[in-house]
Amino acid sequence: MEHFIVSARKYRPQNFEDVVGQQAITNTLDNAIKNNHLAQALLFTGPRGVGKTSCARILAKKINQQEANFSTDEDFAFNIFELDAASNNSVDDIRSLTDQVRIPPQTGKYKVYIIDEVHMLSQAAFNAFLKTLEEPPAHAIFILATTEKHKIIPTILSRCQIFDFKRIGVLDAKNYLKTICEKEAISADDDALHIIAQKADGAMRDALSIFDRVVSFSGKNLTREAVTENLNVLDYDTYFTITDLLLENNIPEVLNAFNTVLSKGFEGHHFINGLASHFRDLLVAKDKATISLLEVGDNAKKKYLTQATKASIPFLMQSIDKANQCDLNYRASKNQRLLVELTLMQIASITFDGEKKKPANFIIPAKFFQALSPVKKTAPLIKEPTKQDFKEEVTSATTAKKIVDDKKEASPILKNIGRLNKQPSKYSLKGIHQKKETKKTVEEENFDNHPKTPFTNNDLQNYWKEYVTVLNKKGERSMASIVATDTPVLKENFEISFTVPNKLMQDQFLKGRPKLLNFLREKLNNYGIDILVALNETIEKKFAYTPQEKYNKLKEKNPLLEKLRQTFELDL
Repeated sequence: MEHFIVSARKYRPQNFEDVVGQQAITNTLDNAIKNNHLAQALLFTGPRGVGKTSCARILAKKINQQEANFSTDEDFAFNIFELDAASNNSVDDIRSLTDQVRIPPQTGKYKVYIIDEVHMLSQAAFNAFLKTLEEPPAHAIFILATTEKHKIIPTILSRCQIFDFKRIGVLDAKNYLKTICEKEAISADDDALHIIAQKADGAMRDALSIFDRVVSFSGKNLTREAVTENLNVLDYDTYFTITDLLLENNIPEVLNAFNTVLSKGFEGHHFINGLASHFRDLLVAKDKATISLLEVGDNAKKKYLTQATKASIPFLMQSIDKANQCDLNYRASKNQRLLVELTLMQIASITFDGEKKKPANFIIPAKFFQALSPVKKTAPLIKEPTKQDFKEEVTSATTAKKIVDDKKEASPILKNIGRLNKQPSKYSLKGIHQKKETKKTVEEENFDNHPKTPFTNNDLQNYWKEYVTVLNKKGERSMASIVATDTPVLKENFEISFTVPNKLMQDQFLKGRPKLLNFLREKLNNYGIDILVALNETIEKKFAYTPQEKYNKLKEKNPLLEKLRQTFELDL
């Protein structure tokens, strides 16, 4: 069996032209060699796998190739010394190095010392290295490489020419992988290579390692599906599907789709971060000037441009904000799945126009989806009503004929079906009337078949006090104080007499009367209960609620108060 060489080693750059994504640095080094402006101490810093050590080796080889009569294949191995500072970090190791530096090269002009992971040197080793680094022999060049520049002492940094390597761009990594596929005769989807480049997170070495793994899994044909399955990443299609459901306000299907994602083994945190990134990409795709920021494959870019036309900018901005809030709160949450589900429900409710004034965290009520289900099943509702149908519903034959002849008036059910998606606002006149009709229906509901268990006046007063406590716990203190103003009295036929001191309190009590009735009926197991509210003029005189009423009471006790007010022109 032929010995396998990993792609990271097999395709390690052999010259500056092969280095991916570091053109500014490679051009600077190449020109410095040609113009003889190369410093004697260089520091290469940046993330892992971006080409620091590769550039150091290429530089070490090219320095001596400038001399005449040397073949380009000559690597000057005897002139290049690599030291791993992670395992050679003591003072003795550095002293041994400085002793070697004094010896001139046997061939070529320079001896190059590459010290990798230089930040691992001890404090004493750094200090022992300072003098040699500042004034090295003319034939010695030091190249230091590190991923953590902040751990190197300032006195070392000040003696080096620093080159900051950047992360490899997604497109650069994808194009390099495409070149390798051509050399290896591998067929690969553009989106598949893009996913590998994204997963590498800016490190070319990681991208090549992932590439080898995926090739081992799927052979010579790399598809997007095979890559997503092997790397355990969420496919673009998942986010496109869920976003369509969110724009349709389809909360039940959104929750089912999220459950499918969880069943595949993905974390909610990973999902919500991916969804926020998806919204960001849609926002970028809204404007031609920012499409270049969309780092996706060509096929995925078409899908983004199509879906971006459906999603408005306010929707995307609010969605990103809610997704980011979920991301911040995820780790601290006790029920993380519920947190993500609530976020999805809130996002799905952003474009819902059933309410004109919606709170910040509005969620479409469940009754909306319950109302939709019977409409879909009831096909006969859509047919035109007949005269016989209206004779059963309408008592007047003339009215029935008129309704049948007029199609607009004959199909009120169809109109209502069209309005299911647009419920009237609770603050509109229609909404207020609807609310009153609902309350009226609740109060006038027929409870003939419900139990009517007898109870005493003492039982009534105990539960009455309990209801006052419930109102206080809910924060409805105004209603609680009204209910507590008088003691209820049980009359005949389960009628309850209750007295209030003024008209204002009577109106407030009547608004909260349906809830009180439901509470008492359930507690006393008697659905024949009714409450009669009376206004006692005598009690009303004892109360002064408004500033005007308070002033009138004080004026009755002291008539000179009115003269004082008029003298100084005081307001009430």
